[in-house]
Amino acid sequence: MSIDRVPWLMVIVLCLTLGLAPFVPEPHIVEKLRLLRQGTLTRPLDIFDLLLHAAPFLLAAVKLALLLRQPG
Repeated sequence: MSIDRVPWLMVIVLCLTLGLAPFVPEPHIVEKLRLLRQGTLTRPLDIFDLLLHAAPFLLAAVKLALLLRQPG
């Protein structure tokens, strides 16, 4: 299945659910990005968690890049 065929609605739902879960006290993606910025993201589980929660946003970025590259 091509990334072009993944509906935008599904990408948005993935970003809002998996990308931001859990919502309280703060999204995991925010916590993991802070650890990355501080240089303390060293545990394999934390690295996996960052990749897991970042995947929907990476999918959205690739999908948007492909959309913008299309002629006309």
